[in-house]
Amino acid sequence: MASSNLTVTNTDSFAPVTTQTWANGRHVVRCVKAIQETWDVKTYCFMAEKPVMFFFKPGQFVTLELEIEGEQVFRSYTISSSPSVPYSFSITVKRVPGGQVSNWLHDNLEEGAMLAVHGPVGQFNSIDFPAEKVLFLSGGVGITPVMSMARWAYDTNMDTDMVFVHSARTPSDIIFHRELDNMSSRVANFQLHLICERQGSGQAWHGYRGFLDLTKLEMIAPDFLEREVFCCGPTPYMNAVRKLLEEQGFDMSRYHEESFGSTPETIEEQAVLDAEVAVEEAEAIPREDLLSISFDASGKSIQIAPGETLHSAASQLGLHIPKACGMGICGTCKVMIKEGQTTMEHNGGITDEDVAEGYVLSCCTVAESDVVVDF
Repeated sequence: MASSNLTVTNTDSFAPVTTQTWANGRHVVRCVKAIQETWDVKTYCFMAEKPVMFFFKPGQFVTLELEIEGEQVFRSYTISSSPSVPYSFSITVKRVPGGQVSNWLHDNLEEGAMLAVHGPVGQFNSIDFPAEKVLFLSGGVGITPVMSMARWAYDTNMDTDMVFVHSARTPSDIIFHRELDNMSSRVANFQLHLICERQGSGQAWHGYRGFLDLTKLEMIAPDFLEREVFCCGPTPYMNAVRKLLEEQGFDMSRYHEESFGSTPETIEEQAVLDAEVAVEEAEAIPREDLLSISFDASGKSIQIAPGETLHSAASQLGLHIPKACGMGICGTCKVMIKEGQTTMEHNGGITDEDVAEGYVLSCCTVAESDVVVDF
């Protein structure tokens, strides 16, 4: 019998690692990898300096906090990785002509860079809408949330019947092409179908051409009316998908789409106008009907008209509560209510746990009484 030279190490010599779990809020992370996916798309991988388990629901997103040309900028991006790889998370970004943030990231974000992220949040996810049969529909960089969902299902060996349909401009624009091919070749419950708008010069393409339409959908997934649908892509793409499904009598309660995006300038401009109008309206309202909003940490307070948001109240005092979407989606403007009653109408940018602890999104929260805000 062969002798063994195995050395047993005393486990007491290992220092225990205290691992934290990701929760919605502000976190500083480090870029550990930048991957060129296609000629105009990059994936950025992030980790925390101390071990953090990045648990999230596949399909959710984070908001990056950046400084570009001396100005603080916030922008939301879907997490493209899966929570099955828990010690890091990734976002996948397409360079957009004239895009302030996407171009800055492509040109400046390198391995080793530190930045802050807010999140994760989002109602568009596969955990909250489980189904035995799923249809993933994506166009362009809209592949990122459904790729996270597909990776999660693949890595956890789910027996969900998945049909994955992705539309791209040309074969060279297909993001995650080789990984999708690999997933499709290894498991029977993942069917991949790629559609290219056109064939690039010198490129061979034997798949579907043109755009997703009823004829192609019926060939790809004849049972699409029986499936849970997750869709993400450019607005015209999602509008076309919705119209197609509605015309076929699809149960739209089983249709889910990503809806966040960068804040249009018109929304920012409107916010400024709303604040100005609010001041004028408050001056015309009897003093006894005004509500007092106090910002505890800043030591400032103001009287506002009923129906005015907490974010507007802060703006009138010169207080800058970070905000990215202005529609209760991104979760960036989260604040704690210390006293008073409020009403919030958000669009998925805050968790039930945060609400239970007293947090609200200031952009879509109005006071029902005098309020004290921890800001």
